Amino acid sequence: MTVIPTAATLVLMRDGAGAIEVLLLQRPDRGAFAGAWVFPGGKVEPVDRVDDEESTARNAAVRETAEESGLVVAPDALVPLSHWSPPEQLATKFITWFFVAEAPEGEVVVQQSEAVAARWIRPADALKQHGAGTLRLFPPTWVTLDTLMAYPTVDAALAGIARHELRRYATKQDPQRGLAIWAGDEAYDGLPDTEEGPRHRLHVGSLPWRFEHR
Repeated sequence: MTVIPTAATLVLMRDGAGAIEVLLLQRPDRGAFAGAWVFPGGKVEPVDRVDDEESTARNAAVRETAEESGLVVAPDALVPLSHWSPPEQLATKFITWFFVAEAPEGEVVVQQSEAVAARWIRPADALKQHGAGTLRLFPPTWVTLDTLMAYPTVDAALAGIARHELRRYATKQDPQRGLAIWAGDEAYDGLPDTEEGPRHRLHVGSLPWRFEHR
């Protein structure tokens, strides 16, 4: 059995004009996320490892964020948001923890080997630009941005996410219909759709993407 490596991502947030802003980095035109805009993060390294998986992931998220953006956050300031397991079809697979935290003061200094650009952006604006085809996102980033649109301030986001059970996304893909599907959707275990059946899916076949959860 192949062991899928673990990675960690940190969503840095700050208060903006009427909405929170998050830090996105653009990956170089190579690798698994070529050209995409992502949150800082990367795979767990031996230096990050401690006794439990979540603490290990926290260490990796903090270290990778510092390396990629120059911004340093304490591990205990991170609030767990979600846990992602990849679909079988992906050639490069990671099990990824997503955390949120308030951004520290300081200038973003991009590590050029890891990112070619950085920007602070409101989640709604990032999703709008993605829908227009001008900003490339992957489903975990898209879903995270969609989740954060519910919170008007950083304090509200941290408090609300802390009260919420960890969101788990074990992704299955339906390439023929252009769907990413998660547990709770009636098609997750291969059953056909019914008109009133439960939905937990992201339509990714064409822009703009559309999230269904009922």
